[in-house]
Amino acid sequence: MDYLDIKYQTYIDILKEELIPAMGCTEPIALAYCASIVRKVFEVNNIDIKDKVNIDVIVSGNILKNIKSVTVPNTSGLHGIPAAVAVGYVCGDCYKKLEVISTASKKLIDTLPSFIDNNIINIIPCDNDHTLYIEIKAKIKDDLVSVIIQDSHTFVHKVTFNDKVLYFKEKEEKVNVASADKTLLNIIDIIKFGEIVEIEKIKETIDRQIKYNMAIAEEGLKNNYGANVGKTILKYGHNDIMQYCKAYAAAGSDARMNGCDLPVVINSGSGNQGLTASVPVIAYYNKVLTNNTNSNMNIDTLYRALVISNLVTIHIKNNIGKLSAFCGVVIAGAGCGAGISYLEGGREKEICHTIVNTLANVSGIVCDGAKSSCAAKIASSVEAGIFGYYMYKEGNQFYGGDGIIKKGVEKTIESIGKLARVGMCETDKEIINIMINK
Repeated sequence: MDYLDIKYQTYIDILKEELIPAMGCTEPIALAYCASIVRKVFEVNNIDIKDKVNIDVIVSGNILKNIKSVTVPNTSGLHGIPAAVAVGYVCGDCYKKLEVISTASKKLIDTLPSFIDNNIINIIPCDNDHTLYIEIKAKIKDDLVSVIIQDSHTFVHKVTFNDKVLYFKEKEEKVNVASADKTLLNIIDIIKFGEIVEIEKIKETIDRQIKYNMAIAEEGLKNNYGANVGKTILKYGHNDIMQYCKAYAAAGSDARMNGCDLPVVINSGSGNQGLTASVPVIAYYNKVLTNNTNSNMNIDTLYRALVISNLVTIHIKNNIGKLSAFCGVVIAGAGCGAGISYLEGGREKEICHTIVNTLANVSGIVCDGAKSSCAAKIASSVEAGIFGYYMYKEGNQFYGGDGIIKKGVEKTIESIGKLARVGMCETDKEIINIMINK
């Protein structure tokens, strides 16, 4: 098998496909995107969108879970499903997809409370095979628009107007199906790719991640957001490099979960995973260079470390699925641990053991929706990732047969995937029941 011929471009395309900007938590933004399409259909059919609208919002449990408590950007502090629907319907630009509300004007934002009060928004949990499912049925007088998004945050499955199908697509299509095939990912080849990839091929993608994700992390440390997890860690961290990395990553989530309108470059459909996979690696690099001008690290080392961290996160997440009761930042913690191991000179043996050590530690963290405490879970996962590297650096490791850990990194990743996809299904249902007081 010629590694370069078969996988090189594939891995580049996966990075470009997955590392994209999003403003706000991706689940409410997906809902806002759906609502913006609804309004567009009304407008195209010359329906007056200023008339009263009756909206049914039909969502899967995981969507409900991840929207219930999070503050939606550009809403002046509103949160939950009504806010996401309102800002998408009133202010959204459907052509911007996950940045759908990035250009919302203050004049329109100020009308959102009135829109919510004067229109009917019904929230209806659905029960189907799609963990990511959004359907909006909106009626103005006798005209009805329906839009369905499923399986990924921007995949529009079906659009109808007065029961006439305007658009239908059975499954999401990639520009190049072969190039986007995530089943080609594996840890050994990810490390090889990270070492040989031409920096210019991934520079624009990684530069954007560095710029966006560090900007929101710094915003979270500068101002008050949510529970201020990042600021608290930094205050009591005593200048320790692990605490420094945890603080920066957590601060990005503090800001993002609590209404900051700065964009984040996501990973595997999640901004929190994007922050966890990137910010600790960047912070570690910056701290090392600040404290040790003789370090062998350089900017190319950082790019390669971020490539490895991001691809490791994507690979493990692909085994888990889009949404589940398994907290996604755990796998991104394993990713950042792999990236930091690479920064310090670790290669195949060190990175593989770092990943296994991380997953053995924090795989029990559950996802109970997007909200302020996500920042604390990020901090725990970043610590587990760095500690996993420190463990192996000292000659210590967890072995196959220790609980759910298997012999070999790929077998362990399969084990974690099965735990999340199969074993935690009932856990997911009970979390949702608890959250909606059922």
